[in-house]
Amino acid sequence: MNSIRYKAATVRWWSYSEARCDHARMCRVRILLLGLCVLVAITLTLAVSLSKHQTVDYDFPPKPPDLFKDKLNHQPGKPTVAQVKRLVSQVNRERLWYSHLRPILTERQPGSRGSQAVRKHIFSKLDSLSAGWSVEVDSFISETPHGPVSFSNVLAVLDPMAPRRLLLACHYDSKFIPSDPSDPQKVFVGASDSAVPCAMMLELVTALDPHLKKHKQLVSRVTLQLVFFDGGEAFEQWSQTDSLYGSRHLADSMSRIPHPPGSEQSTLLNAVDLLVLLDLIGAPDPMFVNHFENTARWFDRLIAAEKRLHNLGLLSSHPKEQTYFMKDINMGPVEDDHIPFLQRGVPVLHIIATPFPSFLHTLDDTADKVHSHTVENLTKVLVVFLAEYLRL
Repeated sequence: MNSIRYKAATVRWWSYSEARCDHARMCRVRILLLGLCVLVAITLTLAVSLSKHQTVDYDFPPKPPDLFKDKLNHQPGKPTVAQVKRLVSQVNRERLWYSHLRPILTERQPGSRGSQAVRKHIFSKLDSLSAGWSVEVDSFISETPHGPVSFSNVLAVLDPMAPRRLLLACHYDSKFIPSDPSDPQKVFVGASDSAVPCAMMLELVTALDPHLKKHKQLVSRVTLQLVFFDGGEAFEQWSQTDSLYGSRHLADSMSRIPHPPGSEQSTLLNAVDLLVLLDLIGAPDPMFVNHFENTARWFDRLIAAEKRLHNLGLLSSHPKEQTYFMKDINMGPVEDDHIPFLQRGVPVLHIIATPFPSFLHTLDDTADKVHSHTVENLTKVLVVFLAEYLRL
């Protein structure tokens, strides 16, 4: 019996000792786990702290787009036949003539009441569109042979925040030409120089309004800007100081405005892909040639658009495939509102009738000299060009 109790007691003692050891091990494990948790918590806290610190110290602005590379590599869209027909069907010759052109056929020297009336007309037409243009007047005073004169460029941008811009431009002022003493009621209205180009620009954005609205909503990288220059004409004798008042001012201004806002590397001028300048348009049988080699591929798009519209039977009073835009004919450069931009490296597509109309800078540059079918045809060609360039 004693032996049995001893063995039993021995067994109970061993179980107790073993339990104490297990308890000690568990305590050590718990301590180690607690320490590990504390270490992980400290590590995470330090990581978050360092992350915040690095964000503050190294929060650089996003790299701006490579404007030069992007514009150089820009590829036009390829609208189908059905799309082309639908696009040009929106061009309305009567609207162009009566709604857009007629109010501009007035004397409109810089600073005059006629100039102000034309600006209001442009504002009214753009405000009536659904695309939502940002329109502003760029006013300034400059010295002229007639003393200080107030000038006002009209600027309209579809999407001011887009990285790049296609500029479509003309001048809206008229040259000062004395009236004929034998007919004092007859004044210089500059129909081709440049009331018709202004009206064409208004018709272009009116015809393309729903497409431009969608283009803006898609936040595209290239937007459209319209520029109606003031002071394109000389007051007396054409010179570097007596001419191009509005374009000289705007080119200089755009070269000093950061774009995108806050950028230290690029300006609004760098954002311009291409300046398309319209001038001396309206006479029958005009000829347009390419003046600059670096924009030859865009002039070729005008040639292709005219040919395509002719073959589709969408042009009127248009006897052959190439009636307006002629390749491989050198007429030499012409001084116009593109010069201040060209001098700053902006690519230019100069759509100006050469040779000039016979009635240039005469009182005969009137509405009755305008060939409405030609103006309508050229507007259709430009509709296709804009649709391709902007990929509408």
